[in-house]
Amino acid sequence: MIRISQLKLPFDHKEEDLRNAIEKTLKGQQILSYRIIKQSIDSREKYSMGYQYSVDVSIKGNEGKAVKSFRNKKLSVVKEEHYVFPWKTDQVPDKPPVIVGTGPAGLFCGLLLARAGLRPVLIERGQSVEKRQEDVEYFWKTGILNPSSNVQFGEGGAGTFSDGKLNTLVKDKYLRNTKVLEEFVAHGAPEDILWLSKPHIGTDLLIHVVKAIREEIIALGGQVLFDTQMTDLIIREGKLEAVLLQSGQILPADHLVVAIGHSARDTFAMLHEKGLTMERKSFAVGVRMEHRREDINDSQYKVDWRTYGLPTASYKLTHQASNGRGIYSFCMCPGGFVVNASSEPGRLAINGMSNHDRMADNSNTALIVTVTPEDYGGEGPLSGVEFQRKLEEAAFHLCDGKIPVQRYEDFKENRPSDHFGMIKPSMKGAFDFANVRECLPDYVTESLLEGIEAFGDKIKGYNHPDSLLSGIESRTSSPVRIVRDEHLESNIKGIFPCGEGAGYAGGITSAAMDGIRIAEEIAKRLIGE
Repeated sequence: MIRISQLKLPFDHKEEDLRNAIEKTLKGQQILSYRIIKQSIDSREKYSMGYQYSVDVSIKGNEGKAVKSFRNKKLSVVKEEHYVFPWKTDQVPDKPPVIVGTGPAGLFCGLLLARAGLRPVLIERGQSVEKRQEDVEYFWKTGILNPSSNVQFGEGGAGTFSDGKLNTLVKDKYLRNTKVLEEFVAHGAPEDILWLSKPHIGTDLLIHVVKAIREEIIALGGQVLFDTQMTDLIIREGKLEAVLLQSGQILPADHLVVAIGHSARDTFAMLHEKGLTMERKSFAVGVRMEHRREDINDSQYKVDWRTYGLPTASYKLTHQASNGRGIYSFCMCPGGFVVNASSEPGRLAINGMSNHDRMADNSNTALIVTVTPEDYGGEGPLSGVEFQRKLEEAAFHLCDGKIPVQRYEDFKENRPSDHFGMIKPSMKGAFDFANVRECLPDYVTESLLEGIEAFGDKIKGYNHPDSLLSGIESRTSSPVRIVRDEHLESNIKGIFPCGEGAGYAGGITSAAMDGIRIAEEIAKRLIGE
């Protein structure tokens, strides 16, 4: 294949224009086929903004010789590669692998193990994605929380009720990232996630994709058990023997994948009591900030985005505060909603969510400040969990369980808001006016104030008095890492910590990739050896 990089076309180009540009670049060559590898928006120059492509082209004849003849640095020869899972068996195992959690880590681990013939058993404390959607909508409407089925718990994991963002900074040396995207497309996601520079699916579509993955696991002989919580383990001489469920059922198991997500605090406690080596880790806390979607678009695009039908704009911001802490945007949701993402009674946490079209009135992001174990006020590996809980309790009591919201001008003046200005909230769940500073540590507030003013120099109107802040954003990543060795196994033999909750991922794609890694290790042990 010949890869053409930095192929630029205007925003209003047609599909045939891309073909013509390829033919012009490879003039004289017979083109057999081509596929888009990447599409991004080039906004460096106002009068030359457009889409920039990388495409792989198959031609008739010697591709290496053709590339040399053009002497064009934007051309290279690449080998078409695909991820291959190397193990498969027809023998049904006496003790199938058990996977706890059906977020992206658990689902992808289960999918590949099922295809390998190992008939995994997936257990999920929450509900199927269909029932979970009903529970979440009911909570947003009534404020009545189901602690086992909510934005954090249930099939698909916490990422299901977010933006469905699929970008990751993890290097794709082994093609696992590509595999994740291809599987999402095979199960119903839009094909453009394979080439967009910032791919996303959206909550409204991701729900159907998750269901399709589950249905394939079952069709291959796997089991998916909902409303089923792991409550204990049987361990003898440092090795796992069985998993105990809340129902009293015992599942014999030699291989347990712990893909529990970052909010399974009671499970963290149980695993700690059973002797798994764990350590606390840094994460970040802060607020959600909302601006009008159209204002962000106007600032980010140097052309009339309405004329060209450009997608809702995103952004990424970072700042090093004078107090030494980093502040940065996280999980930015273009044209989305701030959502009540609580999972424990008497505690409140928020998140961001977008549908596929990203056309809600506001765009929002988490603005978060780094916190370290020295901030937690405790010594044990679960002290970060207790730190989160204290912040969430303070947020809950600000508005009796409603999302506390505040204009930025009032946040600066340290007073509760009593009216909205030009920006009205785009929220899922009840909200009320409050002084959001009252649920934040002082060093977080100081960092936010400095950072938001600095961001106003980067995005016009970012520090507008009517911009909205809400709290508290506390579930950015796991405050715990369950230690594993070079073979991905914990100090208890047979237990494999996996994904974001275990401290080895940071989003849908990286969690799914980690699930694939665990599947490879288990299949190698059960089949390869």
